Amino acid sequence: MLVMRPSITDLSVEELRSELELDPRYRLDQIQHAVYNTDATSFDDILTLPVATRETLAKKFSYEAIAPLRTETSIDGTKKVLFRTGDGSVIETVQMPTERDKATTICLSSQAGCGMGCSFCATGDIGLNRNLTSGEIIDQFLYFRRRSGYDQIPDRAVFMGMGEPLANLAAVECAVRGLVEPVRGGLGARRVTVSTVGLPSGIRALADWGLSIGLAISLHAPVDEIRQCLVPVAKKILLEELMDASSYYQRIARRRVTYEYTMLEGVNDSREQAKELVHLLRGQRCHLNLIPFNSYPGARYRGTSPDRIRNFRGIIESGGISVTIRRTRGRDISGACGQLHAGGLTKAIVGSDSSHLVE
Repeated sequence: MLVMRPSITDLSVEELRSELELDPRYRLDQIQHAVYNTDATSFDDILTLPVATRETLAKKFSYEAIAPLRTETSIDGTKKVLFRTGDGSVIETVQMPTERDKATTICLSSQAGCGMGCSFCATGDIGLNRNLTSGEIIDQFLYFRRRSGYDQIPDRAVFMGMGEPLANLAAVECAVRGLVEPVRGGLGARRVTVSTVGLPSGIRALADWGLSIGLAISLHAPVDEIRQCLVPVAKKILLEELMDASSYYQRIARRRVTYEYTMLEGVNDSREQAKELVHLLRGQRCHLNLIPFNSYPGARYRGTSPDRIRNFRGIIESGGISVTIRRTRGRDISGACGQLHAGGLTKAIVGSDSSHLVE
């Protein structure tokens, strides 16, 4: 029987310290630095450690909790990687170039699949397989950090891949802390954003973490009736409750909230709906991100035309709300917002090798 070894990134600094009896104590710092901040891809690559220590680590932990199965590159430079986890689950992660010189953003998955069932999202169509561990989340970021050249340095992480992060709150919190702690990932908290369909209890918990990371809320409609058709969870969580949780985050985290709004032809893109949106958001510390719809096989909707999106933006701007139109990246490789579906798989391709993940 194959037994899964925990990933070394599943453990906090304190947990590693208690798990390993290291002498001298600076060995722990050497391990953390090598795992999070070098291009080492196995314990054998950490040449600052004695051979015996490397062998002990290899017996106790896996170095990477995920294994790449396929990489696709877009004409705009976006990369999408299909990963297999130790139990055969599959996820997708996207690396996006940014306007900042040499910097890239890593779009992380928090679940294998998604159980939210949003009607305009390919991930929602495949359903939820399971939650990811914190190590499986962190290792997505580290995969690109270890293998990216100096012209593609990952410097930002967004939880906007497969899954609902706030439905996997404990693992996401551990992953976020691992990414931002100076002795581990070293990302500034303002370089990490968590996106959610709008789970109020999770939003409040996020605020109480005390990290002041970014929050993006999938809004997609200015009134409950339409939002409930697009986001099934909205049937139980009305906009009033969601806006109350958002206000709490703005107040406690002292950060503005980004609202995501996918533009769907004839559904949520009228002048009247733009005015309703202004009314809903006025007075908040927020930014509105208008997202052109990225189609996929079996999609039920059509995207709003570019001209109509610009007109919609104009109404929002005239109402005093900060607003932008998101630049679409990775559409040609199904790597854009709402397109991730792991090839329609819930388990990895038979015969794919992930032997280094198990013992």
